[in-house]
Amino acid sequence: MSSVQQTNSQTVSSVTTTGITAKKQAEDPQDRFLKLLVTQMKNQDPLKPLDNAEVTSQLAQISTVTGIDKLNTTLQLLTSDFEDSQSIEATGMIGHSAFVPGKSISLDGDGAIAGIELAQPVDQLKVTILDSSGIAIRNIDLLAQPSGISTIGWDGMTDSGAKAANGEYTFAVSAKQGGNDIKVNTLSFGQVNSVTLGEQGTLLDIGELGLVSLSNVKQVF
Repeated sequence: MSSVQQTNSQTVSSVTTTGITAKKQAEDPQDRFLKLLVTQMKNQDPLKPLDNAEVTSQLAQISTVTGIDKLNTTLQLLTSDFEDSQSIEATGMIGHSAFVPGKSISLDGDGAIAGIELAQPVDQLKVTILDSSGIAIRNIDLLAQPSGISTIGWDGMTDSGAKAANGEYTFAVSAKQGGNDIKVNTLSFGQVNSVTLGEQGTLLDIGELGLVSLSNVKQVF
C-alpha cells in the first residue's frame, strides 16, 4: 500500500514539476526581458537616464516578440488541424483511380489509360508508347487538344499490327501550336490503395506508381 502511495506521490510530483517547468519556459522570455529592463534602469547613469521614448520602445519590442510567439503557436495548431483534415478527406479516395505526374502506362487486357495536362490548346499532339528498352512501339496522333487535363487511351496494338504484352510501359508526348513546341505534363493513371500521414504531408499509395503526395493528385475518378 505504501508503495502505491509513494508511486502516486512521485507521479503527482512529476506532473506538477513538468507543468511548472512548462509554464516557466513559456514565461521566461518576457520575464527575462523585464528583469533586464529593471536592472538596466536601476544601474543607469544618473546623469544620462533612460528617456521615456527609449523605455516605451523597449516595452514595445517585448510586446512584439510575445505577439509573434503566440502567432507562431496558433499557426502551428492550424497547420496541424489542416493536415489532419486533409488526411481524413484523402481516405475517401481509397479504391478510386487518379491521375498523378508520371510517364508510366500500364497495359492489361482492356487496354491502357494515361493523361496529359496542357496550359493552352494545341493543334497537334503526338503520343509515343515505349517498351522497357525505351524503343518506340506505337505512335498515336491525337491532332488538336484543349487546355487542361485530357485522357489518352491505348488499345495495346503496336505500329506493326501486333498485340503488345500486358505489363508496364512508358510514354512520351510532344505538342505544337502554330508550329511552336508547347510544354506538356504527362500523367500516369493508378488506383489509390491507402493513405499515410508522413513528414512530407499526406501521401497516397498508388500501387506501381508508389507513394504520391496528395498535392500532386491532378484528378480523381
